[in-house]
Amino acid sequence: MEWLEQLQNILLEWGYAGMFVSALLAATVLPFSSDIVLMGLVAAGCSPVAIVIVATLGNWVGGLISYGMGWLGKLEWLEKYFRVKHESIVKQKARVDKWGPLLAVTSWVPFVGDIFAIVLGFYKARFIPTACWLLVGKLLRYVCEAILIYYTVG
Repeated sequence: MEWLEQLQNILLEWGYAGMFVSALLAATVLPFSSDIVLMGLVAAGCSPVAIVIVATLGNWVGGLISYGMGWLGKLEWLEKYFRVKHESIVKQKARVDKWGPLLAVTSWVPFVGDIFAIVLGFYKARFIPTACWLLVGKLLRYVCEAILIYYTVG
């Protein structure tokens, strides 16, 4: 995956703007991670606070895009194209409704987090609380990651 390494190098050269773009891409269903860019910028001496702010905002915007993609989805598509039974959809919706927008805090979890954001949009979870919890989850992720990287790499 030489193209991925080249993209990461370009994003590192862009500095904070590259951090924003890499965090945004990482929060979508695209197979991309912002960790390399974050580590590179911390190692290069960039402000960890600025990196966390920029990464959080980029990842949050990416999460909102995923939420929006889910919002555009239709129940009929699950049944028709993915052959998901209506009973399964009802059960899943009940689980999502139980946790509601709070589920957005877990959107930072690798692989499944992006799906949570899409599912919240798909089941029309309330936007403002979902967006707020999404922001909290993304912020916690990058604060923890930046601290870990700062004290191990920086």
